[in-house]
Amino acid sequence: MNKNDKKPSSTKGLVDPRNITEYKVYVEEGLLDFLYFKLPKLPKKNVKTILAKHCVAVNGVPVSQFDYPLVKEDVVTISKTPLTKHTRKDLPIIYEDEDIIAINKPSGLLSVASDREKGRTAYRLISDYVSSKNKKDRIYVVHRLDEDTSGVLIFAKSNVVKEALQNSWQEIVKDRGYYAIVEGQMEPKEATLRDYLDQNDLHLVYVTKNKAKGKLAITSYKEIAYKNGYSLLDVHIDSGRKNQIRVQLGNQGHFVIGDDKYGEPADPIKRLGLHAYSLKFTNPHNGKAYHFVTEMPQEFKTLMFGSVKKEAPKPKQKERDTRSETKIKKGKARKIDYYGESRKKGKYGKRR
Repeated sequence: MNKNDKKPSSTKGLVDPRNITEYKVYVEEGLLDFLYFKLPKLPKKNVKTILAKHCVAVNGVPVSQFDYPLVKEDVVTISKTPLTKHTRKDLPIIYEDEDIIAINKPSGLLSVASDREKGRTAYRLISDYVSSKNKKDRIYVVHRLDEDTSGVLIFAKSNVVKEALQNSWQEIVKDRGYYAIVEGQMEPKEATLRDYLDQNDLHLVYVTKNKAKGKLAITSYKEIAYKNGYSLLDVHIDSGRKNQIRVQLGNQGHFVIGDDKYGEPADPIKRLGLHAYSLKFTNPHNGKAYHFVTEMPQEFKTLMFGSVKKEAPKPKQKERDTRSETKIKKGKARKIDYYGESRKKGKYGKRR
């Protein structure tokens, strides 16, 4: 049984499809005008009431603002019951400026809303955070990470920046680094995999020899450590194909631990053994360069290097604005760690 077939451990955030109606946005316009167009049989007063009673969401985020700006590809949800906002204080934000927000997404958290899960997503949490400071502000999806993959995830603060990043993502991204823990010992210990990937009717990706049908995926890896039948790898991808790391390594006979979507590997840390630790790119909108690096997850360290002491939490400081410490000059990249401070390459943050 695939874990996607299992019953969720919590129903928080899940919705009954019978209680909602969804509409995709094809033209940029205000939310209220969009609702007037989609609900022509309802009096305008009733449409306003639906919005005022928090029964409308955009991309899974509850919205009651009449002039909330919609862009192409947005999904507007109308619910029979009110939708509530929840602003978290422990958001994993690692950097924020006028253009983007970067987070260290936890494993088990969806990047965006799915058919059933509308509440517990990275997009929802960051949207609530942004709108709590200014109701007129919103965020835009730039790229995604799989639900069970942790690591660096970027959101744009304007549609202009989102379009600039998305339209040239393959060209502007200079490095995408991952830590992966797989079963078995790699042979060779360092290599570059070039495979063509296709997807079946069940949306599962697989390696194909048909170059005309598949899309080329390039994944490079280097073994960092081997212990008790598991290999810790430093992985870098030159293409952004769906599930490419999991599929290509699995095709070599080394499945990522905890990945019962592709194979039946061991699950010693009770999560997928994949973490997106490095993302380096340039914003073509203004030429600003970024390089975000996050620490290796504690579970990875413990499994591969034995018991590792956690660092004591840093003391809180009143009225401290860490953004001033992470200012990035135009055209110059600086590494950003989990706490938003520039730092030198660490033992696990160095590209190999």
